[in-house]
Order: sequence, then structure tokens, then C-alpha cells
Amino acid sequence: MSSLAPRPTTLLFERAEVDQLDEVMAIMAGAFSPDYGEAWTRSQCAGIMPMSGVVLTLAREQASAEARGFSLLRTVADEAELLLIGVAPRFQRSGIGRALLDHFIAHSSGCGARRLHLEVRDGNLAAGMYRATGFAVAGRRHHYYRGADGSQFDALTLVLEPNQG
Repeated sequence: MSSLAPRPTTLLFERAEVDQLDEVMAIMAGAFSPDYGEAWTRSQCAGIMPMSGVVLTLAREQASAEARGFSLLRTVADEAELLLIGVAPRFQRSGIGRALLDHFIAHSSGCGARRLHLEVRDGNLAAGMYRATGFAVAGRRHHYYRGADGSQFDALTLVLEPNQG
């Protein structure tokens, strides 16, 4: 993989529907290694989408309309959770993940969420991005993820209170 990932000129964020899951699943297949057991199945994604407060967002490059990343979130009362975030491998490390994270924070805050949650596999490089955005470790779920070979990995639970301080 090249160290210089293509940089999008302009990202557009689009609320996705169930009929766009092919694009999401294509990104997920490349973004999540089966070594860690983090990816969701199509049926898991389709099953949660009709639930109240759930939003699936596609990040598209404006000029090409190509889907380059996605996020899946759920808002309940005054709390929101980032359930999934993924960027197509050839666009990783180009700012799309951070843009999706910022979009999650802005959307959730705009919906009245005062506390934001996410979980990340301990050792995942994205944890640095979350911490740089202000998320703090709130807990650990031991052996939460199970890789394709049966290996187990801890999850860190992270929290952000965007309107604090």
C-alpha cells in the first residue's frame, strides 16, 4: 500500500438506506480484517437499520460519487454510539475516517446527545484517532472480539462528552 493515500477534494455525507448495503459491505470487506472479528454481517446491518435512532452514513467523493467510507450510529435519548466506521483500504489514512468521526460527533450533538460512546479493539490504530478527538477510555471488555482462527481480543470502551469543558 502506498504511503500517500489519495486525498478527496470534497466529501459528501449521505444517509444510506438498506438498498445501499452492497456499497457498505464492499467497504467493510476490505476495511475489517477477519483476523480480529470486528466486521458485521449484512444481516446484522440490515437488522439494525430500521430501529429508531439508527443512521447509516456513506462518505462519497463529490467528483466521482464513489463511496469511500461509512459509519453506523445509534442515538437513544441523550446518548449516541458509533457502532461501526470503515474506510475503503485504498483511501485509509487520507482523513476520511476522521471526517466520518467528526460527522458522527456533529450529528449526535445536533440530535441532543450529551455523551458519545464507541468501542475499539485494543491495539487498533484507530484508537489514536479517537483519543486525539477527545474520547477517553471508560472501560475494557475482555475477549470481546473473536478472530476467524478463534483468537480473542479485548475491546476498549471510549466516551466523549462534547459539550463539557
